[in-house]
Amino acid sequence: MNSPFPRFQAALEKFDAANAEDPNQEADAEGHLWPKELLYGHRMSACLTRVAPEAPEAVHLAARCQHIRRWTIPRQDFPMDRVGYHKWRNTLKKYHAEIAGQLLAEVGYDEATITRVQALLQKQQLTRDPDMQLLEDVICLVFLEYYFVDFARQHPEEKVIDIVQKTWAKMTTRGHELALQLPFTDAAQALLAKALA
Repeated sequence: MNSPFPRFQAALEKFDAANAEDPNQEADAEGHLWPKELLYGHRMSACLTRVAPEAPEAVHLAARCQHIRRWTIPRQDFPMDRVGYHKWRNTLKKYHAEIAGQLLAEVGYDEATITRVQALLQKQQLTRDPDMQLLEDVICLVFLEYYFVDFARQHPEEKVIDIVQKTWAKMTTRGHELALQLPFTDAAQALLAKALA
């Protein structure tokens, strides 16, 4: 989204500055190293701009700060079971919403926009909110395009198939169509086909 509004650009800069503090590094397609969550935020923005450039401003803001300062609440701080995982995820959602709200207020956003971005970050009304569902499609597309192959290398096939099926269930029909157009490797394509059979 190329917004003419200075506060939108200022918000993105605030989000990026926060995520630039991530001590974890990740390489992009060209091999350049980025702070991990800064790269994730840029990938989210690029994907949303590609699939729905006309999306509301709040969705573009939520896409960029989806994982804001995520590294500060590590998974290992919670029990390594299903209950612990859900507690970690819920803690993250509230934390992301809180940080995003503070930064949006700093650049002059109104309470309604801040509340909307926070609702999107916390995935409220997921199946009944078209904007939230669009954001979920983008989250899933970014995972499949950039993180699926590494995830598949690190986990047993059974778990990979389960994750693909859960990811697919969160997406819209259009999301499925876009996902099937992604440039998967042959191995990833085979896993995807097995999961969706």
